[in-house]
Amino acid sequence: MASVQLRRESSLQESPRSPEAKVGMQVEDLWDIQEPQLSPTEKFNACFESIPVSAFPPSPQAHGIEIRSDASLADAVQILAQNKLFSAPVVNVDAPEDATWIDRYIGIVEFAGIAVWILQQSEPPSPRSPSSPTGAEFAIAANGMTAAAGLGTLGPEDAAMTSGNFFEALTSSEFYKNTKVRDISGSFRWAPFLALQKSNSFLTMMLLLSKYKMKSVPVVDLGDGNIDNIITQSDVIHMLAECTGLHWFENWGTKKLSEIGLPTMSPKQIITVHEDEPVLQAFKIMRKQRIGGVPVVERDGKKALGNISLRDIQFLLIAPEIYHDYRSITAKNFLLAVRKYLENHDKSSPMLSGMITCKKDDTIKELIETLDTEKIHRVYVVDDDGNLEGVITLRDIISRLVHEPRGYFGDFFDGVLPLPENSRV
Repeated sequence: MASVQLRRESSLQESPRSPEAKVGMQVEDLWDIQEPQLSPTEKFNACFESIPVSAFPPSPQAHGIEIRSDASLADAVQILAQNKLFSAPVVNVDAPEDATWIDRYIGIVEFAGIAVWILQQSEPPSPRSPSSPTGAEFAIAANGMTAAAGLGTLGPEDAAMTSGNFFEALTSSEFYKNTKVRDISGSFRWAPFLALQKSNSFLTMMLLLSKYKMKSVPVVDLGDGNIDNIITQSDVIHMLAECTGLHWFENWGTKKLSEIGLPTMSPKQIITVHEDEPVLQAFKIMRKQRIGGVPVVERDGKKALGNISLRDIQFLLIAPEIYHDYRSITAKNFLLAVRKYLENHDKSSPMLSGMITCKKDDTIKELIETLDTEKIHRVYVVDDDGNLEGVITLRDIISRLVHEPRGYFGDFFDGVLPLPENSRV
């Protein structure tokens, strides 16, 4: 036990003195007492199951940022963009003061959900599709928006000529300005709501962020009915980066990506967009394939020039100079225009770093440090010639750390209210 304590003190000196590092020390202590016959993954599961989610440090960036349900979509986009957030809880302005948390909030709105809603406006509604959250009137308005922009169902050939027109018409329309956040609740992720209580474990939280594909997990305080914390995939990666030097992390983190099964896909499975395709088409591909980002590749499809994510649709909503300067907004022109915009407005943006790549023989530790330092959500794996070999996301990394035991969640999801028919989960 004395040797364990000495190693603990030594690790504390080597690792950053941060709230996240303190969580890592809890894992270190628990790691040392696990049964020796357990596999590393079983040890991780046991350690993370023993730590309550209340131990996760509050995110200072997201603390206190909430969006009113009666806020306009334009205001919601501005709030998320200005605070550099991917998502925020939506407060139900009609809820009574003594409402419980499940009545106080109507869900979590994300840039991804807003992007999906926006992309729906560029397509005529199908008469066979279920009605939208606001019924027939919403569908008629959406169709009017499509007509105003001169859009039908776009293809790669004609979308380049209409991308700018569409976003210019959308952002200047009363429809966009007057649409309330509550009107697009069907585009929320986990609407009406899914949240953790403080007593739930790290393992539960990490499984939701990985296997169940949640980008963020709210933690509620049952006492005051408020959201106490919002833990994102990026927060977990930052915690792991802060654990450098700890025995348990080094034991896992020094493994090569190929040793732990990353990337999970073959080069043929990578969904890409060519540099000369319209950026609107890129966003549509992401919506259709239910993915958060795509690499922009050269015409031969081998080398990547950059990455576009669903969140990047914000630049077409808050920076009109982009579609004014590039009437035909190809994926390549979009990357150039965003870079120019950020050089003038946000020099700390990760999009200014260019294309971030790695190799299969890099270690998981190196990858985590890159993701955390660059503040990005995916890294593309390339060979020695720069050709794409795969993509690794934050979710992929977390999923390699823990696994779901048989019957683990039991009736956990039974407490979730029924989802709207057109909800995006």
